[in-house]
Amino acid sequence: MDFQLSPEQEAIRTLARTFAAREIAPRAAEADRSRTFPETVHQQARALGLTSVTLPESVGGGGLGCLELVLVTEALCHGCLGIGTALCIDALATAPILLAGTQAQRDRYLGAAARGARASFALTEPDAGSDVAGIRTRAERTADGYRLSGTKIWISNANLAEFFVVFARTGPEPGHRGLSAFIVPRDSPGLTVGPPLGKLGQRCAPTCEVFLDQVPVAPDQRLGEEGGGFALAMRVFDHSRPMVAAFGVGLIERCLDESLAYACQRASMGKRLIEHQAIAHKLAEMRMKLEAARLLTYQAAWRLDQGLPGTLEASAAKAFAADAAMWAATEAIQIFGGMGYSTEYPVEKLFRDAKVLQIYEGTSEIQRNIIARELQRAHAQGRS
Repeated sequence: MDFQLSPEQEAIRTLARTFAAREIAPRAAEADRSRTFPETVHQQARALGLTSVTLPESVGGGGLGCLELVLVTEALCHGCLGIGTALCIDALATAPILLAGTQAQRDRYLGAAARGARASFALTEPDAGSDVAGIRTRAERTADGYRLSGTKIWISNANLAEFFVVFARTGPEPGHRGLSAFIVPRDSPGLTVGPPLGKLGQRCAPTCEVFLDQVPVAPDQRLGEEGGGFALAMRVFDHSRPMVAAFGVGLIERCLDESLAYACQRASMGKRLIEHQAIAHKLAEMRMKLEAARLLTYQAAWRLDQGLPGTLEASAAKAFAADAAMWAATEAIQIFGGMGYSTEYPVEKLFRDAKVLQIYEGTSEIQRNIIARELQRAHAQGRS
């Protein structure tokens, strides 16, 4: 068992950390206040190859794996979870094309993404979030393809996207049967994007509604087989949840860095905060949770890169990192005391940014359901 990163992995992590410190962290507070994503940061990150880590080399990407994506994501989200999310979440939209796209689809759309085109993963609906089987958006067959009609919500980067991966119902079967996935260009007739929605945290990472009104889609824009959309979405989540777990890892480390610096500088009752056991124990626990979340995340990513089953590990990493991030942000405010409640310090933003980690990409409760299901399946097969 080897916990050592390769020289290439160390290099890309160092590059991402340096970029986050120089270009992301100084812009974080203003981006949060203005609720605006700094597009220049995307251009700079793209020029360094930080936004195309897992895209094939044949289309101009890095050709690297999930572990390298996790290393980059963790570093960028240490600088700002909102900006880091907006930079990395395009990987969620390109994942289904990587997994199920034809060569022509991969060349066209992944090539566009490598050149800087933004993309959105359009799954969630007003009545179908964690319940993917509840999707109502319909794709009706026509003589020349399909017509998509429905509403999506909380779609990341939708106002920036040049194309969408849209999940819709192609058959009358209830539940997960009859779902299919489509690549839909932004300029398709009948597709409109609403303004960014107001949010508690990650305010500079835009999320919008997407409205589909008889949007024409050619047969060659379908991803995979008709009716294979649910299985594809589940495969995508196995690949994306380690990335989302890395969002949490980056935030936990930022909480620890801010809390430790404050505790070593601030004095109370005649001694520094860190010399009070109650505070010291919070910092120790924060470091423990950071290392546990990081190891779970790296393991989940490594298994995917090795072609091993990783559903349980991806869900465990995502749930643990999300819950630990929310805990760490809460304790950071407690360590700062009254100043932690002030916008003068960054920990109140870390607290607001953290909460959604327990909700999107499957809630923490859903992750526990998945883990329990996988445990039951392993037990039935005589595995531990």
